[in-house]
Amino acid sequence: MQLFHRIYGEGKPLIILHGLFGFSDNWQSQAKVLANYFQVITVDLRNHGHSPWSDDFSYALMAQDVANLMDQLNINHAVMVGHSMGGKVALHFAQEYPEKLTKLVVVDMGVKSYPPHHQHILDALHQLPLDQLKTRNEAAALLRSQLQNEGVVQFILKNLYWKEKGLLAWRMNLSVLEASMSEILAAIPPKEIVIPTLFIRGALSNYILDEDWSEIEEIVFDAELVTINGAGHWVHAEKIDEFLEALLHYLLL
Repeated sequence: MQLFHRIYGEGKPLIILHGLFGFSDNWQSQAKVLANYFQVITVDLRNHGHSPWSDDFSYALMAQDVANLMDQLNINHAVMVGHSMGGKVALHFAQEYPEKLTKLVVVDMGVKSYPPHHQHILDALHQLPLDQLKTRNEAAALLRSQLQNEGVVQFILKNLYWKEKGLLAWRMNLSVLEASMSEILAAIPPKEIVIPTLFIRGALSNYILDEDWSEIEEIVFDAELVTINGAGHWVHAEKIDEFLEALLHYLLL
């Protein structure tokens, strides 16, 4: 599978992997800053954004897709940054293709399994009558009636596009993602990772708790943790300056 991607700047390659229901556009602002230091490649993972859809969906396949993209772009080594689900893809990648990485940054994602917690979003998406909506504002109003978080509403709205005149459609393969939710939430395999890795968490998020750190260190041997105050799960967007400062401090050491 050939993944859609965008390239910013020049220099040593830095690959960014988005989270569940996201795509490369979510990282545009950060990529433009990082492009002052690296050649930044933002990726749409399979079943997301502009990349192809497939009924086959697993972390092994997503990691393989990224490895194939690196070969396609003639990239031998890269820094990899992954948020949420993209962080899990990056961890799987580090387990299977360590020779391709120099450093790894995992944004608000641990190695443990997570209980189901996306059902309210899935319910809201299923209640959108895409074949009846005439404007994006109608979709936004319906989402706001189901989801109280305006940031989540705007995040979801980015996935809507006009497939043809008068017909909205999702850029994400919703049915496959929903069917794969147990896989998406599963723990990282207990295979050691020796790549130097920075974990960045939001202080208001519960994705990496203090008690999770010992489990992380059992798998990731060279791990560091930075906590950004005032940020939740979307730490890279909610506190962009603090996030970029922590990221660049680690990568440019």
